[in-house]
Amino acid sequence: MLPLGTGAPDFALPDVVTGDTVKLADVSDARALLVMFICRHCPYVRHVRAGIARLGRDYVNTGLAIVAISANDPETYPEDAPASLAEESREAGYTFPYLFDETQEVAKAYHAACTPDFFLFDEDRRLVYRGQFDDSRPGNGRPATGADLRAAIDATLEGRPVAGDQVPSVGCSIKWRAGNEPD
Repeated sequence: MLPLGTGAPDFALPDVVTGDTVKLADVSDARALLVMFICRHCPYVRHVRAGIARLGRDYVNTGLAIVAISANDPETYPEDAPASLAEESREAGYTFPYLFDETQEVAKAYHAACTPDFFLFDEDRRLVYRGQFDDSRPGNGRPATGADLRAAIDATLEGRPVAGDQVPSVGCSIKWRAGNEPD
């Protein structure tokens, strides 16, 4: 896992909806940055999809910048190809850029392991949270509220420390292209 306190790895990736390149520098004025690794096919992401969309809407104009990134190999998982992701973004009502990491180098830099995987950075772009959305899972009957992630976001935006007891995300592994798996 990416250690807490690590600086946000740089990125410059295309937004699947607009085609514009979005860079880490584009959000330099935000008080916090949430980087989410998600996709379309994963049942864990599908389970929290509405909650992720709601989180995006709830934190508009709060100082939190949000980007979603998909790094899955679209050849083996066509649902995670850019055109399909753009459709997903529109259907879900995402209010944040949905980026495609074709080379998978950004996912490697973030040490993203699964979808969904969440990385929250403070104003100095130091990692303060890398954990689960909440304790909801497909089939466990708990609602997808985003309680764990929201608590971390709220603390960060309010200038308070984020709790150190962080539960890692659970989901589908990143679908690496053959021969491109992380070391």
